Amino acid sequence: MADGSVERDGSGEAGSGKAESGGSGDPPGVPATPRARARSAALWGLVGGFVFLVLAQGYLLLDGDLPFGYPRLFAIAGTIAVASGGIAYATEHRLHAKRRT
Repeated sequence: MADGSVERDGSGEAGSGKAESGGSGDPPGVPATPRARARSAALWGLVGGFVFLVLAQGYLLLDGDLPFGYPRLFAIAGTIAVASGGIAYATEHRLHAKRRT
């Protein structure tokens, strides 16, 4: 700043005023670390599982009837979460590579 004061972010730490890419602090175009990819994939897995549960709940609220009970419903949601997390982990680096070019 022009008056010599230091700009601070919400945590009280002095900041550079620049936005971070992906929350990792790496500049854009730098490949994600395996830990960041795993975290992102786990979050996408949770999203996939919860979306399935929301859709199933919406179907039940609209007076639908599922041919199985809640234990199997949660097992299916878990399977979808694992599958969508695995797919996200396997394909994320390909999406970022295409965006960088």
